[in-house]
Amino acid sequence: MTENNRNIIIAIVLSMLVLVGWQFLVAGPQMERSRQAAIIAAEQQAGANTGLSTPIVATDGSIPADAAPTVFETRDAAIAATARVTVDTAELMGSINLTGARLDDLHLKNYRETVEDDSPIITLLSPVTTAGGYYIEQGWVTENGETAVPTDAVWTIEGVNQMLREGNPVTLAWDNGAGLIFRRTFEVDEHYLFTVTQAVENTGTAAVTLMPFSRVVRVGTPHVANFFIMHEGPLGVLGANNLVGRKYADLAKEQRIDLTSNGGWLGFTDKYWATAVLPEPQTPISTRMSWRKPAGLDIYETSYVGTQTVVVAPGTTANNKSYVFAGAKVEAVIANYGQVYGFDRLDLLIDWGWFHFLTWPLFLLLRALYGILGNFGLAILTVTILVKAVFFPLASRSYASMAAMRRVQPEMKAIQERHKEDRPAQQTAMMELYKKEKINPLSGCWPLLIQIPVFFSLYTIIFISLEMRHAPFFGWIQDLAAPDPTNIFTLFGLIPWTPTALPLIGNFLHLGVWPVIMGITMWVQMKLNPPPTDATQAMIFAWMPVIFTFMLGTFPAGLVIYWAWNNTLSVTQQWFIMRRHGVEVNLLGNILSTFKRKPKPAVADKA
Repeated sequence: MTENNRNIIIAIVLSMLVLVGWQFLVAGPQMERSRQAAIIAAEQQAGANTGLSTPIVATDGSIPADAAPTVFETRDAAIAATARVTVDTAELMGSINLTGARLDDLHLKNYRETVEDDSPIITLLSPVTTAGGYYIEQGWVTENGETAVPTDAVWTIEGVNQMLREGNPVTLAWDNGAGLIFRRTFEVDEHYLFTVTQAVENTGTAAVTLMPFSRVVRVGTPHVANFFIMHEGPLGVLGANNLVGRKYADLAKEQRIDLTSNGGWLGFTDKYWATAVLPEPQTPISTRMSWRKPAGLDIYETSYVGTQTVVVAPGTTANNKSYVFAGAKVEAVIANYGQVYGFDRLDLLIDWGWFHFLTWPLFLLLRALYGILGNFGLAILTVTILVKAVFFPLASRSYASMAAMRRVQPEMKAIQERHKEDRPAQQTAMMELYKKEKINPLSGCWPLLIQIPVFFSLYTIIFISLEMRHAPFFGWIQDLAAPDPTNIFTLFGLIPWTPTALPLIGNFLHLGVWPVIMGITMWVQMKLNPPPTDATQAMIFAWMPVIFTFMLGTFPAGLVIYWAWNNTLSVTQQWFIMRRHGVEVNLLGNILSTFKRKPKPAVADKA
């Protein structure tokens, strides 16, 4: 295989990777969102859930099984309409609704919707009567699956604590007037874990049999990024069933998934936030993921009920403890919960993608470097250097082989001329030459092939990790997880128009400064070698930097910065290694030759 043939193969492979990546990351998700909307619109109204002893057979909060609110209140009005217990910690702000004793109002203090300082903080949970209702509830069910406490029951506060804080639990109580007093004690730690202890006191004359339940309810289909590298939707780890997850559209088609497990957890995961209900480890439970559509409103629910019945004899009290995770998907916090409480694989709340064996260690390295450098952009640049250092021996052999091929170019051309009519003989002579000079014609592919999994893993980290969200670099890059905000097609804001809104080509008309820098570094890297003599190959190589520049224009800025820096290091590395092996590298000459006017081909004289 000649150097030119090898290069054109690499060019075609990389171009195909980019095109396939574009299909999966941009065009595919857009088509999938449209398909999901069509599927959900075509679904018939789901029937009532039956079979599993969960509280959803009768009601769903304040939404009856056969109806749904047609007019949503404002969020503030919904919260003001009911009495509440305030939740106020270092990282959380919200309230517990005394109607139903459910957690349905929660904000994340340390995270904002945009990078602006005055941007609203993230709202995670909202009352069921608002658009995007999202709440968490515990309770008891009877043996026939009915809730032991009406969902509209108004609870009262017991004791002196009127506000839920770290180290300051709150107890709520409700008396059914028939000999049972229900209590729920809420505790919260310094991050995102709630401990809920339920108690049933029997002051009557007959024993009562109950089972504890916990559930997360989500009203309406939330907006999702819908990228294939990351799961968003119902999710759980359920013992021997392992990881169980569904997209919202898939759950709408299946309508209900019932599984049993010893311990585990289940809830909903978004890109950066998550909720989950967790029994104590190894507790036998029946779980359900479900969807129904009363009065045209999508309702998604994940729930579990303890399968071991609790018999509350007269004059006794029964207790049950469970947990709630509701907050940001901070890797260190989630990992610590798994270790301290023994939750089964809670770290799977974060989807590290296909290359998790590489992505997760790379993330830990980035986070460690951030702790030293104080900037994730600098951490990315440093990781690039470390990756280059690790694979330097392989790259050195690769570039040395390329240098050797440059030295034997005259002999290769002579072989091609000598055997131009006999291709098998030409290939045999080439292989003998490679063997004599100890050249591996495929070694030049390795530096590019190594970069692909690292690139994909870094893309996954930047896209899904909360630590990268709103992480600044320098200058105009204030969010490494977002595309470069500048655009040369608006002259960086001087022209008041939105080229990205144009049909068909709009996605290609966001081109910031860093993508242009990346394209230039890629073009310089290609100029390290003389252009191919074949016109078709030369044209492909000439246009590849342009294609990559536009393709990466909408990628996260952190990834584009990585690629530009990697190209710069590759140029330096290749120039140094090839010069060390005695090859003349005329980089400046190759660049200047691009701008020289090409002579017109001679025209033969007419006879």
